[in-house]
Amino acid sequence: MSNQSIVSAAFRDRVRSMVVPVALGLGRVGLTPNALTVIGFAGTCAAALAAALQYWLLAGILVIAFGIFDLFDGALARATGKTSRFGAFLDSTLDRTGENLVYAGIAVGATAAFFPLATALAVLAMTFASVVTYARARAEAIGVHGEVGVAPRPERLLILAVGLVLAGGGLPWLALALAIIALTSAITVIQRIVHVRRQLNEGAH
Repeated sequence: MSNQSIVSAAFRDRVRSMVVPVALGLGRVGLTPNALTVIGFAGTCAAALAAALQYWLLAGILVIAFGIFDLFDGALARATGKTSRFGAFLDSTLDRTGENLVYAGIAVGATAAFFPLATALAVLAMTFASVVTYARARAEAIGVHGEVGVAPRPERLLILAVGLVLAGGGLPWLALALAIIALTSAITVIQRIVHVRRQLNEGAH
């Protein structure tokens, strides 16, 4: 089953293979997969703070940097055989918390900049992005596959980072990025609902 996202599975696999040597290097200096997860979360919190203070370019750079950094914990865990259920839980929990904090930081910064459209769109993006994640978790909880849709987390972070970087030239660019995230996330929620229903109906026959 294709995940239907705007980034191909082949490209994802190439990126994952490229980060393995870096992840192993971080492991050699004593960092564990869980430590990398926490460091990545701290960086995302810094991005949220930068957005709240209207340092849009810095926020965008941090989102990009720590979005890439987020790949290292899983790569290190798989390469060293240190995968664990707690590690997967911690990674998923902090990933979603960090993403929501960035949207919250944007809402604060946009409000301070007297740009209520971006504030409203940040709230919408946060809402639908959270439901994308929740829909997948609930699908897996009932024993079916839920990882489909056009806007999983990596795609959302890429769009968000571009919007933040461009926001230095005008907040409408950030508003556009947030609108794209909100719309594609809503579409992804619908795709996951339909996908789960199809699997359950097929299983009933």
